[in-house]
Amino acid sequence: MGLTKLDRRNRIRRRIRKIINGTSSQPRMSVYRSNKEIYAQLIDDLTGKTIAAASSRDKEIVDAKSTKIEVAANVGKRIGAIAKKAGITEVKFDRGGYLYHGRVKALADGAREGGLKF
Repeated sequence: MGLTKLDRRNRIRRRIRKIINGTSSQPRMSVYRSNKEIYAQLIDDLTGKTIAAASSRDKEIVDAKSTKIEVAANVGKRIGAIAKKAGITEVKFDRGGYLYHGRVKALADGAREGGLKF
């Protein structure tokens, strides 16, 4: 029997999380992608706190009518700007079990444009 898409994603996600841990100086940038929206968080795993977050539901991003890939790039730029304001320049990228392709890649490229390094 094969794995469902969700089981496969969760297996990949667990494998990634074994390796990647965020700290306050270099937090983990976690990505969640639903069919409609995309979310990004900067997480300090040592304290278990979210440092910053951005999503496609933010007012600045919702107002702009564009494709899902353009929205993901805007979310990446926004999380980069928020992180810069918080004094964070480097992050560890956690793609959350999604393939590094399409919206996830656009978000990562947008975050790089926003000033983050990973």
